Amino acid sequence: MSIYRITVFGFMLVVYFNAAAENRIDTQRSDAPELAAYGPYAIGVRTLEVLNPNQIDMLKLDSSLAEPANLPRYDRPLTIEIWYPAVKDSKGLTTLDAYIRDGHTQVQLHGKAVRNAQPIASQPAFPLVLISHGYPGNRYLLAHLAENLASKGFVTVSIDHTDSTYRTKAAFSSTLVNRPVDQLFVLEKIAQMSADTSSFLHGLVDANNSALIGYSMGGYGAVVNAGAGLTEQAATSKQGAPFTTLTRHQSGKKSAVDSRLKTIIAFAPWGMTYGMWNAQTLQKVTMPMLFVAGSQDDVSGYENGVRAIWQGVTNSERSLLTYDNANHNAGAVMPAPQESYVFDPELGFNLSEHYIDAVWDNARMNNIAQHFVTAWLNKYLKHDETMNNYLDLVPNSNNGLWAMDDKSQAKPEHNYWPGFAKRTAKGLRFESLGKGQ
Repeated sequence: MSIYRITVFGFMLVVYFNAAAENRIDTQRSDAPELAAYGPYAIGVRTLEVLNPNQIDMLKLDSSLAEPANLPRYDRPLTIEIWYPAVKDSKGLTTLDAYIRDGHTQVQLHGKAVRNAQPIASQPAFPLVLISHGYPGNRYLLAHLAENLASKGFVTVSIDHTDSTYRTKAAFSSTLVNRPVDQLFVLEKIAQMSADTSSFLHGLVDANNSALIGYSMGGYGAVVNAGAGLTEQAATSKQGAPFTTLTRHQSGKKSAVDSRLKTIIAFAPWGMTYGMWNAQTLQKVTMPMLFVAGSQDDVSGYENGVRAIWQGVTNSERSLLTYDNANHNAGAVMPAPQESYVFDPELGFNLSEHYIDAVWDNARMNNIAQHFVTAWLNKYLKHDETMNNYLDLVPNSNNGLWAMDDKSQAKPEHNYWPGFAKRTAKGLRFESLGKGQ
């Protein structure tokens, strides 16, 4: 609701009226780097409900009691949102109905994807990108990235993780145990649908050529699924999950890495500062990884957290994108919905704080993330070696030199970050390490 105060002949009139908020997830700022721009494909979006059968019901476990003879089981429900390349000129709704951090307020997010649009007929099939939110979060928290990637020829699937969403937030142990499981289950489910002639995904998506993007606790699951099993201490600690339910992810006991996953992108992955991994377990990772972090992350940690993971996966080709002075929301989180700018007495903070950063503008962070994620996925899923031009950079953007002649041709000394306009590559670092480093 908007409030306007108007003075007429010395009297104050207070006028109230409802103004619909337009929460854009597709904002492209004028300073957005080159690869942030939307791609050539129209976009469709659909919602599906799936069940992962016979999973441990973590909410029915009480660590203060004796371990039951048989762990309680249930069919675990998950909601997934699928963005995909669609036929041009599709007509329909272009809004997403999403709950915000309080778990009660529903808002509309506006983008370009058309609800239930017809998928485009394409050969070969498009690579698959899975997206996994934080704790708490929901499948729309990284919607800006999911929609953007679909316009560039990827099928993106974002997961509502039961017990981890704004509306289902429950025992943290459920997130620890279920997050890696949910991610791989959805990968398998999409693979099954791609082979099902009755599914809209039939022939549209190639699940054998997949990437996983995780934010915060989604990043924790992504690091586990990249091959970094948990330390024994983390897997068996009573503070983690009851009755050793977490040992399924322990190094040496967890399943082999799913060969369908070709690369991992981890935004602010949680866990290193809590001893979830160590130098030995991180060495199990061999796939390429891109990490994204804020240098002031006070949730996952930076020097001893995200950066330490990046340094520790020594058998991987990996890069680290750092937003200097950003906190935990760096790059991943969509702009705060207008309705979130309100203090919530139950939670004890302004709801917008769940989304925003004290230094960086969300749309700016999102555009930068879209740029680098596009380059990374084009390289590792589409094997486009020209993307190296956007990934082989002067490590500190502030040290890049803009040197163009009067014909806009680069001089020999020009080493400004490719894809960034003059004066826009600031406050960022992009560092890369090869296998064995």
